[in-house]
Amino acid sequence: MRYRFLILLLIALCALSVQAQSGRRKTQPAPAAPVPTPTPEPTPAPKKEEKTDLLFFIGANRHASYGSYPFSYYDAVIRGCAERLRAGTSASVDITDKDLSRGEAIKKAKSEARSYVVLLTLTFDTLARSYDDLILEFVVFTPGSAKVVTSGRSYQNANRKGPIIVGPTARGAGLYREQLLQQAGEDAGSRILKALNLNVPVMR
Repeated sequence: MRYRFLILLLIALCALSVQAQSGRRKTQPAPAAPVPTPTPEPTPAPKKEEKTDLLFFIGANRHASYGSYPFSYYDAVIRGCAERLRAGTSASVDITDKDLSRGEAIKKAKSEARSYVVLLTLTFDTLARSYDDLILEFVVFTPGSAKVVTSGRSYQNANRKGPIIVGPTARGAGLYREQLLQQAGEDAGSRILKALNLNVPVMR
């Protein structure tokens, strides 16, 4: 009888223990902390190229001299001067293939707010005997006032060092002359840069 009572008591205790365990709430594990997403570094905006305020307008007085020269000669000096100004600065260079007289160059300069007007003229020296003696005259007018900021003369072979090279036969004389005149235009461009305190090493 005694053993029976003990057995019943043990069973009751077990039942109470199971009920107590079932009544407890299961403890949920704390949620894991979210992994921070790395913030991508902002892509730097491309730097805009700074535009210079320096501008040049180049033209040639094609009817100033008594002699009649091929228009390709004028094109050559304009091309040489323009290339030199572009190479020596970041300036914007505009050219015209039309005739530009001195009066028109002055009028153009007065109408401009930022652009220097470069007037080129081919002429002969007083003792000239052939196209070998062609001289390039240049004058630069300031924008607005049209005052002459610089002027001068440039000669063929101005950039050449060493002995004089005899020119080719008449068959190739035209192209050869244009190359020499282009060099004269480059020399004029270099002198213009120097006058405007934009001097850079001369490119040969």
